[in-house]
Amino acid sequence: MTPIYFLYLLYGAVFLFLGVTVATKDMQGSKLKITEGLWLLATFGILHGMREWLELGTWIEGPHLTLQHIIVARTVASALLIASFTFLLQFGLSLLLVPESVRKYFSRALPAFLFILWFFYLTRHGWLIEMEFLHRADRATRYTFGLASGLVSSYALIVYARKEGSLSRLMAQRLYYAGIAFIFYALFAGIFSSGFRMPHFPVPVELFRIMAAVAITFLISQALNIFDIETRSKTVEQANLLVQAEKLSSLGQLAAGIAHEINNPLTNASLGIQTLKLKVKNDLSGHNIVKKLSAIERNIDRASLIAKELLQFSCQREGKCVPLNINEVIRSSLTLLRYKLHDFQLTEDLSPLPDIMGDPVKLEQVFVNILSNSISATPKGGKLGIASQLKDGLIEVSIADRGKGISAAHQARVLEPFFTTQDVGSGAGLGLSVSYGIIQQHHGQIEIASSPGKGTTVTVKLPTEAI
Repeated sequence: MTPIYFLYLLYGAVFLFLGVTVATKDMQGSKLKITEGLWLLATFGILHGMREWLELGTWIEGPHLTLQHIIVARTVASALLIASFTFLLQFGLSLLLVPESVRKYFSRALPAFLFILWFFYLTRHGWLIEMEFLHRADRATRYTFGLASGLVSSYALIVYARKEGSLSRLMAQRLYYAGIAFIFYALFAGIFSSGFRMPHFPVPVELFRIMAAVAITFLISQALNIFDIETRSKTVEQANLLVQAEKLSSLGQLAAGIAHEINNPLTNASLGIQTLKLKVKNDLSGHNIVKKLSAIERNIDRASLIAKELLQFSCQREGKCVPLNINEVIRSSLTLLRYKLHDFQLTEDLSPLPDIMGDPVKLEQVFVNILSNSISATPKGGKLGIASQLKDGLIEVSIADRGKGISAAHQARVLEPFFTTQDVGSGAGLGLSVSYGIIQQHHGQIEIASSPGKGTTVTVKLPTEAI
């Protein structure tokens, strides 16, 4: 076997290894953006590896093949080259951090533009299917699809690695360097034809191609460990949620007992205060007494409110599951809080949403609790915003404020029962805990993003089927 044959054997093996490695990676349940386009990269690797091995087989078996057989094999190889570069181009476009409408436009327009250039290059020399024509088709494919797909994938990987390195900095670096390697691959596979020898380097360009291909394959295969890291993160999160659920269950039983024990004496005390106020109401000398009794009554009412929150927290009633539209639930919640919201600048951005099955009373309670927290954290005249959208099969409702925000140390505890950042006596710290439990019952989740001094955004995510 000659050195050039060995290079093509290794070249094809590297890309086949890339395709198989990506295709067999378990990415089920991943929320990373790169997941949706990796099948395109896997297809590129498999098709490109097959093309190189077909080319190698044609060379090795050339003396035993007729001209017609060679032309058929080279035609198939040219088709595989175009197809593989097209899949690589689509992979790069799928990874671009641009609006979906823009990405769809480029995924159609750019291949069409490249095909026009490819077609124009070939029509200059006629369309007779012969060896020289097939060589021109190979060059035209590399000048157009090869160069463009390599550069687009390079740019997409570099930008993605810079903006999406939250799970693992090391994995992001590997994706970044894979993007750099794609630049060299685009140059050696897109500009220089097969058999070209670099000036001052008496070696074929295939050697530089395989060096770039090995770098890409190694870095991509190593970067795929990001899915293992994501899986471990999900496992830890699920374990924390399980611990949280157990805590809520235990505290719910305790809260129910406490609430029942204190509610009756509070009711009797309130009735007694009202009776005393009626007796001294007409007595001029009892004015101060009435004021003191009113103060006592207010504190009793506050204690009763806390007892009511405890009962809500401990209540595990089965929800009444009916078809509902989340936007209607949001509007109902806003109506209930209208008397509080008139002092704020409220922005609504409710997108059309499909109906789901759920408990409207419980979901209304969730939005009332979250909105009440936003109102409490925002100075009068401040801005509040509520928006809904359908994204990745989930209904997302975001409630944002420009209040004081929550420190990083407190964000991990905001869903805990009885934890509150408000002033003493302003609440029992059960609103978000109750809301968390309700959303869990609807198979959804609550996400909180906050920066001290800049505000807080609470996002409720519900599956479209809900409960």
